[in-house]
Amino acid sequence: MQRRWRYVAEYAVFRTFVGMVDAMPARAAARVAEMASNAFFRFLPRKLTRYQVARENLQNAFGEEINDAQADDIIRRMWAHLFRMVVEMIQLRRKLRVENCKQVLRFHQKEEVVQALYSDRPVLFLSGHFGNWEIGISCFGVFGFEMNIVARDLDNPYLDKWFRKFREQTGHHTISKKGGFDKMAVELAAGGTIALLGDQDAGRRGVFVDFFGRPASTHRAIALMALQYDALICVGYSRRLEDRFGDGLPLHYEVGCEEVIDPRTIDAEDEVAEITRRYSAALERAIRKSPEQYFWVHRRWKSIPGQKRKRKQQPLKKAG
Repeated sequence: MQRRWRYVAEYAVFRTFVGMVDAMPARAAARVAEMASNAFFRFLPRKLTRYQVARENLQNAFGEEINDAQADDIIRRMWAHLFRMVVEMIQLRRKLRVENCKQVLRFHQKEEVVQALYSDRPVLFLSGHFGNWEIGISCFGVFGFEMNIVARDLDNPYLDKWFRKFREQTGHHTISKKGGFDKMAVELAAGGTIALLGDQDAGRRGVFVDFFGRPASTHRAIALMALQYDALICVGYSRRLEDRFGDGLPLHYEVGCEEVIDPRTIDAEDEVAEITRRYSAALERAIRKSPEQYFWVHRRWKSIPGQKRKRKQQPLKKAG
């Protein structure tokens, strides 16, 4: 009962925040997000902002390409992007419409994507924690392309319901990441479209491929599904461009396709590893365009090749 009331309280605070942001003009909401992110980055303990994790990840990714000041600037701008992303999501249903898509969105390699969608083959739309991935998903829904979105269930059932409704308001369907493989298989077998993020650490059982020049454990499932169901993989992104509030644009994004991977064309001894390598490389190319829009605070290089899982030490039994 106590947990339920906590969830209700969290949801009440969230909905109050949503109502306030949704009533703001886009420029004012962006300014509020910027001020909040600056306060978050400057005044909160670095342990809470996961500063050290972000620095380690940037060191892994760029090495000597960037200095300490540049790394700090990327982290600061990353938090500014994430706070801005939240207010954009809240206002998205009012700000993104068929009538203004050509003004607020710039498309990169859209012909390849449309060709894949009309190919009569299943399609896996793959992205990472980069840019505003929710805008890319919503964009397809606005144009009438129905997708099945794979997402993690939130602990708070009221918040989970809100986010499901948000993603499904443009005609999409949601598949729970936990235990949702059978549902994904059914959709792919029927020639459907699946949208998911593919840049999480996969643990010891993942396939290790280079990501920013460093081995990163990556899930095999995407490549396996592409091979089993003859599915095309579209590696896409949605990255924020310079603001154009003065031109009356509430959003300004590039929605692009970095690469379309056809499993039929893979000629390698280990097809799973090759497909995984190619989509990871495509994600890296996209991230390098705007590294401050990547989620550097998750442990992408957590697993190390050849490292065995540590066994829990059993407590010693007392003699006698």
